[in-house]
Amino acid sequence: MTKQGLVEAIALQNSYLCVGLDTDITKLPAHLPATAQGVVAFNKAIIDATKAYCVSYKINTAFYESMGVAGWQAMEETLAYIPSTHFTIADAKRGDIGNTSSHYAKTFFETLAFDAITVAPYMGEDSIRPFLEYEHKTTIVLGLTSNKGADNFQQTFVTPLDENLSLVPHLMFPNHPRKLYEQVLETVSSWGTPDNLMFVIGATQAAELENVRRIIPNHFLLVPGVGFQGGSLADVTHYGANRELGLLVNVSRAILYASGEENFAEEAAAIAQQYQVEMAPYIAANQQKYA
Repeated sequence: MTKQGLVEAIALQNSYLCVGLDTDITKLPAHLPATAQGVVAFNKAIIDATKAYCVSYKINTAFYESMGVAGWQAMEETLAYIPSTHFTIADAKRGDIGNTSSHYAKTFFETLAFDAITVAPYMGEDSIRPFLEYEHKTTIVLGLTSNKGADNFQQTFVTPLDENLSLVPHLMFPNHPRKLYEQVLETVSSWGTPDNLMFVIGATQAAELENVRRIIPNHFLLVPGVGFQGGSLADVTHYGANRELGLLVNVSRAILYASGEENFAEEAAAIAQQYQVEMAPYIAANQQKYA
């Protein structure tokens, strides 16, 4: 699915919810076996229960890789079960030298055929370029994350060696000291287009979203951190929406583990529907704003 397909799906489903299939084998309901096939059965039930209320599914590969070969098979089976009407994300956070990244890109765009993959930008353009070379695929770059350690680097102020080498945010806001995450957004956005690049911006960083939108006004944002991590859907939408809405809000644990009993799928559906109901008026308001 392309960016345009995602825009159309949001309008059709009246939702910008992404369900995170970060399925922990130790948290499966007691009636399911604590095996890779138990994970698959759980995931299929979650997908069946939530597909009417979301537009995307994000598979965190670590939860599957930790199970070895059986886990990879479970991930492949889960991916194959997701309807083609939904945007699929491999939350793999890959990033390495170019020839290694080429194989990562082949793994997740050809062998497993995800629509998108999350990548880390620390090693620079040659580590991300192989992903961008795939047509009709989306590369999702870590921009400003919700985790506790984000401040260690992302919020650090950086100073260019030469004023003539300053990047666009510095030129736009000469009195605004530049942070590392701002440099990442500005630099990486020049390597692709809003059609093949998205950025991860954590929901707990809502105060920064206005600034993020000044730097990358037209890119989609993948926003984790709403729900258990305390991010506000209202704030994320108010400060982060653009003309196309441009948001995918990921919710994992609040949906996956809404119940630990045999009714887990029904409870997951209820939570997903609550998010859709909350999102619908925001979508309508955004459409009116840009009509």
